[in-house]
Amino acid sequence: MRLLKRLITVGTIAFSALGWAADPGITDSTITLGMSAPFSGPTGAYGIDMRQTIQTYFEHINKTGGIHGRKLELVALDDGYETDRTLANTKTLIGEKHAFALLAYYGSSPTTEAMNTVFGPAKVPLVGTISGATSLRESTTGNPNARYMFNVRASYADETEAIVNQLVSLGLKNIAVFYQNDGFGKSGLDGVTAALKKHNLTPSAVGTVERNSIDVSKAIEPITKANPQAVVMVTLYKPTAAFVKGMKKIGQNPMFMTLSPVGTEQLVQELGPDARGIGISQVAPYPWNDVVPVVREYQKLLSKPGTNSYYGIEAFITAKTMVEGLRRAGKDLSREKLMTALEGMNNVDLGGYRINYGPSNRLGSRFVELTVIGAGGKVLK
Repeated sequence: MRLLKRLITVGTIAFSALGWAADPGITDSTITLGMSAPFSGPTGAYGIDMRQTIQTYFEHINKTGGIHGRKLELVALDDGYETDRTLANTKTLIGEKHAFALLAYYGSSPTTEAMNTVFGPAKVPLVGTISGATSLRESTTGNPNARYMFNVRASYADETEAIVNQLVSLGLKNIAVFYQNDGFGKSGLDGVTAALKKHNLTPSAVGTVERNSIDVSKAIEPITKANPQAVVMVTLYKPTAAFVKGMKKIGQNPMFMTLSPVGTEQLVQELGPDARGIGISQVAPYPWNDVVPVVREYQKLLSKPGTNSYYGIEAFITAKTMVEGLRRAGKDLSREKLMTALEGMNNVDLGGYRINYGPSNRLGSRFVELTVIGAGGKVLK
């Protein structure tokens, strides 16, 4: 009888060990998390800002006991905002770096492709991506891979509707669109078109630019022919700056509006005085005052005046969402338990910024507010 009990005990331990080994990236003392974002090229400033914020927050978590005694380790790989590199990085993070989960990806097309071909089929959850694309917000029943994508920010449809409503309320009807020729730009164009349709309007002109390019000449020509009152720009900061400069050079001065991925601080730096008056929709709280608790926590974490940014505060909120999910998943951690914990985060207050998930809900937030660049490059709301 004693021998039988010992065999059962040994078998139970062995079974537990095998079950534990089923999810890589966890040890008794660490949890490995993976990130793919641009740290080089035209959009490198975005990824560097995000990575630094997340690393600093993880260091703070580790110093205060970690997650149920485990320290967080971040493995961050540069993808240059290119889809093929994002896919390769994701395979590396899961297969070679043994990431338990992923966070803070960048871009619509790269993340959508990674969701449908790599981390979704591998059943590895990803929390947060700098993208508001509809393709990342599909029903989990319509696309089983969407079950593993937990968005943190509002959608491009939310942002473009706020922008269009503001323009129409000012009496503007001649509204053109300048967009990036990729998943980000096309999703934004669809959002503007849908929002205008609610007011019985259509884009008066459309121009496009290729990803990672600043050749905006082909976009300026059709848009200037429409002589628009406003242009909604669904582009990142370098092509946005090139387009604004090009329009002003030929005497076109419509109201310029753009979406949050543009990178507010980078756009101001790139345009200088020409940035004044540009409107930007934001999907994270204003990072330069301490009224909102999560912003106050973010500022205290950085402890370096002048380093606050919208990309930084969004990365901070993304990292907090991941940490909250890991804590709720408990000490006996697994990917499925993290999934269940995240799905249970319904209307969770992270400090003035609420996250909403559910068994079939991956939207995260619909927070949007409009800002404008004022004198001296100061962002006003």
